Amino acid sequence: MAFPEWNKNQRRAALRGMVRQLGWMGAEFAHFPRYTKENIERLVLLDGFENFASAQARGKGVLFLTGHMSAWELAPFAQALFGYPLHFLVRAVDNPRVDALITRYRCLSGNSPLEKNQSARAVLKVLAAGGTVGVLADHNTLLAEGVFVDFFGVPACTTAGLARFALHTDAAVVAGFLHWDASLRKYRLCFEPGIEVLRTGDDATDIRENTQRFTRVIENYVRRYPDQWLWVHRRWKTRPPGEPPIYRS
Repeated sequence: MAFPEWNKNQRRAALRGMVRQLGWMGAEFAHFPRYTKENIERLVLLDGFENFASAQARGKGVLFLTGHMSAWELAPFAQALFGYPLHFLVRAVDNPRVDALITRYRCLSGNSPLEKNQSARAVLKVLAAGGTVGVLADHNTLLAEGVFVDFFGVPACTTAGLARFALHTDAAVVAGFLHWDASLRKYRLCFEPGIEVLRTGDDATDIRENTQRFTRVIENYVRRYPDQWLWVHRRWKTRPPGEPPIYRS
C-alpha cells in the first residue's frame, strides 16, 4: 500500500530493518538506568535543535510531534538528559507491574507521564506554563477520536487532539524524530522547523487540514527511513463509514 513500486526484496529488507530496530529499542530501554547527562552524547546526537529552541522561546509551550521511528522510547529520554524534559501522553499497560516498571524507566531522566484518556486539562496546564508535551501521532485512532487524512495516499484515521491543542493554545508544533545513523554508529534526534498552524475560523476544516499537515511530516520521514518505522502496526484499521476493512482479521 505504501510503496507499490517496490519489489518483494525491497519490502523484505525494510521489514528486516524494522525488526532489528525493535530489538535495539528493547536493548536501549533496558539500559536507561545507565544513561546520564554525562554519557548520552556517546549514543545520541541532537540535529536541528535550534528549531526546538526557537519554538520554546515563543513562551506558549511546545507540542512535540513524533512517531514510532527507530528506538522511539530513547528520543524523549535523551531529550531530557540534554536538559529539556517533557511531558508525554501514555496509555497504561494492562499488567500493573509491567506498567510500573516501564513508567519508572521512562521517567529516570526527568520526564513526566500524562494519562492519555484523561489528559486534556493536564496538557493545557503544561502548555500554559511554557512546557513541552510529546505526542505520538502516527497510530490508528478510533473513529470518535480522530479524523481521516491521507497517509501514503490512503485515508487513515488520525488523532485530532494535536490539532485541537495547537489551535486552542497557540503552542508551537515542532516535529522531532529519532533515527539510526549507520555511518556514525549513533542515533540522531532531529528537530524539524516549526509547522505553521492553519487558522481559517472553521473548526472542522482547521482540525482536518492541520492534522493532514502533521501527518505529511510523519510520512516524509517514513519515506526517508522506511526500515525504521513500525510497519507491524495496523495503521489503516479504522475505515471511513461504508468502506470494507483493509486487513483480513
